[in-house]
Amino acid sequence: MRDRVAASDPGLLRLAAGLRTVASIALALVVLALIGADVPHLVAGAMAAMVSTFAVREKRRGPQAVTLALGLPVALASVTLAALLHSHVVAGDLFFVALIFGAVYGRRFGDRGTALGLIAFQLYFVSLFVGATVADLPELYVSVVTAVVCSALVRFALVPETPAGTLERLREAFRARLAQLVSAQLELLDAGPGEADRALHGVREGTARLHETALMIQGRLEEGTADEATARLVQRRVADAEIAAERLGLLLLTARSAERTDTLTLHLPGAPVPTAGRLPVRDQAADTLRRDLRGLQLLVQHPGGTALAQVRNRLLSYRDEENLPGASPAVQDAFRGIGEAARAVLGLRTALDGPQDESDDTPSTARSREELDAEDAAIDGAQDTAAKEEEERGLRRPTTRAAVQVAVGSSLAIVGGELLSSHRWYWAVLTCWIVFLNTSSTGEILVKGYRRLLGTVFGVVAGIVLAGLVGQHTWTAFALVLVFVFLMFYTAPLSYTLMSFFVTAALGLLYTLLHTYSLSVLVLRIEETALGAACGVFAAALVLPVNTGRRTDDLLGTVLERLGEVTGTAVEQLSGGPPAELLDQARDLDRALADLRAATKPLTHPVTPLRARRDSARYVVALLETAAYHARSLAATAELLPTHPSIAADPRLRGAGRRIAHNIEAIAAHVADDRAGDRVQTGPSIASLLEPDVPGSSRYGRVTDRVLRHLQRLDEVVVGLARPLGAPVGPADGG
Repeated sequence: MRDRVAASDPGLLRLAAGLRTVASIALALVVLALIGADVPHLVAGAMAAMVSTFAVREKRRGPQAVTLALGLPVALASVTLAALLHSHVVAGDLFFVALIFGAVYGRRFGDRGTALGLIAFQLYFVSLFVGATVADLPELYVSVVTAVVCSALVRFALVPETPAGTLERLREAFRARLAQLVSAQLELLDAGPGEADRALHGVREGTARLHETALMIQGRLEEGTADEATARLVQRRVADAEIAAERLGLLLLTARSAERTDTLTLHLPGAPVPTAGRLPVRDQAADTLRRDLRGLQLLVQHPGGTALAQVRNRLLSYRDEENLPGASPAVQDAFRGIGEAARAVLGLRTALDGPQDESDDTPSTARSREELDAEDAAIDGAQDTAAKEEEERGLRRPTTRAAVQVAVGSSLAIVGGELLSSHRWYWAVLTCWIVFLNTSSTGEILVKGYRRLLGTVFGVVAGIVLAGLVGQHTWTAFALVLVFVFLMFYTAPLSYTLMSFFVTAALGLLYTLLHTYSLSVLVLRIEETALGAACGVFAAALVLPVNTGRRTDDLLGTVLERLGEVTGTAVEQLSGGPPAELLDQARDLDRALADLRAATKPLTHPVTPLRARRDSARYVVALLETAAYHARSLAATAELLPTHPSIAADPRLRGAGRRIAHNIEAIAAHVADDRAGDRVQTGPSIASLLEPDVPGSSRYGRVTDRVLRHLQRLDEVVVGLARPLGAPVGPADGG
């Protein structure tokens, strides 16, 4: 059960956010109730506690304390101005628009600017919600100060969060998800023809979830580890385990198929299991493979013991050719994959838990430990050479553009909202503000607005039912509000629609507490939400618009650039070039690909009418994920060169990689300008470009074969990208 919870909520980040927010609200309510605050100020204190808790996003405790301390005067100033402008409609509206612009523009100053902007906007909204006037300011100040103090107490004492603790929980989540992926791979191995596609979907999902956790760990390493060397060691071991697990899935797919599996199968949603084959039911090698997969799962899940040491030794022995069971080449490759995965688990365990008991080591295990120790020493001496990107300026800066857009959209929402209701117009403004949060294109805003409206409609229905049941039972209503707030934060990363549902249901209860509940008010909430979403989409489409296609083209260009960097650097190092920061480059590629995947969601949304474009976007992303897998694998192999005498550089690879580099550049140029003249080159296979220097000599070793397979598949995938992207293709000059 612990592993299931850890895997479903990596780092327990959602659980901690929900508990921290609910505890802050509950503590603020208790304190305010003890000093005799009335219901409107209880509501104001609860909302202020919620905002001051979720707005602060820094990872370290010191910066969190500074942001919270700065947030208090910002909150007090915001509620003061809202109360002063309460009776001055035009001036209040103009100031609200200016405040919205400043709050969004403040995102350019990082987490602190974002937090202070959120606090300023939300506290102004709280004042409007409770109808605060100048006469109410003393009680409102007490509510806000109490809320911020309670938020600080909960954050730093009752439900503390430390970077090291979060990273430790993320590590446990990675191990849990790795074990789940191995379990899914075992199910795929045993699945019959009617179950194979479902089992493959499970492997795809497990691979994606493992990759997601690896990226989350990457984002927490700097703050959560003692020094840079430790961070780099954990980064390397997590990357090794991720690559080994993904490769094992591909090898198992091939082992149960009649021919070698196309790696795109693992990344393209809906792609069927190739040839729908399956392993022999009671073949000795197949039974051994199943047993060893279960053993690998145990190695991931449990820390050690004599029995597990024997399992570990057996799995690591498959890294030696003489220990492979007699079977077909594809099944033997699967055993090799298990051996490499066991080595990655050993390295991960050592990096995360420290030195292990070596008393039961066999020669194969001792050799693996020596390799890992040599890699650790090489990682210790590594230097960070990451380059910083040039920042855009003026209206091209995303924060400036978004600030202008949301200011225009909010102005329209104020005007339209006033026409619908002179007392509840701010709901339209809130929706317009929210649909711009964490969005970058018109399509993303449209999808977010649609989801918020859908959640609001269902939330209104729930609010009607709950308001009738709760009536005027104040503390019962507050208890239900706390439950909904927790669920709102717990479900927010999973479903924006669900989050909107819980927000609206909670607001229905707050209306009941403020004696302003009625069916017409909740229906008005739907109307204002629809209006706010429409104003947001209108502003995004007409004011400094960022077309979804243009946004995805920009991100696609970035992904191709990162792919070219990783591939070129890896091939250069495999050819005998100097060492480079390949893992950092590979993670930059992963982050760029994650941004592209998020940006294409409007294109791949189930309700999109452009079905052909949706399928094309999915296919392109799947191709890029496949290319990224091969690039990561090349990078991981290249980093082994300084520490593994069995892996030798081959200068001939430099020439073999030139075509891939040229094709990536040609596609990137075509994406940037469809009139670009460079064409994607086709020609003989990569392997044929590396003929042996001496006739009759052995061409390649096992590691070189693996490098060639990755290069060959990368070459095919890059050429495959040309068709959906419309890039010209032709044979190389003289080919």
